[in-house]
Amino acid sequence: MPFTVTTVNVNGLRAAARKGFPAWLAATSADVVCLQEVRAEPDQLPPELRDPAGWHAYHAPAAAKGRAGVSVYSRSAPAAVRVGFGSAEFDASGRYLEIDLPDAGPGLTVGSLYLPSGEAGTERQDEKLRFMDAFGDHLGDLHAKAAAGGTHALVCGDWNIAHREADLKNWRSNQKAAGFLPEERAWLSGVLTAWTDVVRHLHPDTTGPYSWWSYRGKAFDNDAGWRIDYQVATPGLARTATAAVVERAASYDLRWSDHAPVTVSYDL
Repeated sequence: MPFTVTTVNVNGLRAAARKGFPAWLAATSADVVCLQEVRAEPDQLPPELRDPAGWHAYHAPAAAKGRAGVSVYSRSAPAAVRVGFGSAEFDASGRYLEIDLPDAGPGLTVGSLYLPSGEAGTERQDEKLRFMDAFGDHLGDLHAKAAAGGTHALVCGDWNIAHREADLKNWRSNQKAAGFLPEERAWLSGVLTAWTDVVRHLHPDTTGPYSWWSYRGKAFDNDAGWRIDYQVATPGLARTATAAVVERAASYDLRWSDHAPVTVSYDL
């Protein structure tokens, strides 16, 4: 059964809606859409974003108003919805939401992740490292649960780490920048010993495809981007992936976020 998942950092859902997100959502064939950096309470969203027709919508806003926030839209009703991953520090930060879809193949858990961006040499980077440590434990538990139950798991979102040199255009000048620090890349390498980066699995020898471009300068026009938006799957699910594409806008003026949707089709 074809099953398609899209993940995108919307850079403020209300702002994205003014620039074209609703038209994109109406046109997508995805079965699940994971959103990050929603930056709104559910009651601040208009009905077409809070509970769009044809979708079951779930939102995990941040306790800090106007910050972070993740959502999941699913065509089918999930059996369970969970906010956070059991962390006293981070469960109210609007950075993780997961749903269980028992009718997707042998069963599928999908998570929407917004990992902190960090800032090298600051408390923000310390916070990012604490999040990575705690979330790594959850990934281990989620992987073990899927293996024991014969089900699949998929964590989609803005991981805010470019794993390899092929994952950002200007890697030489960013070796001391948050998002490409050695300890961040090593952590992601550890995650990917058990999990699979699906886009890289399908495009092993490609530069990019990038999913984020700064609004500054000519980054988008020059394709000077970063690949930081991932679909990370348990191996059995990754083996069913048939196609992966970054839905890069045709031109700068057609962007409704500084990120582009990352869409993967699976054969469940």
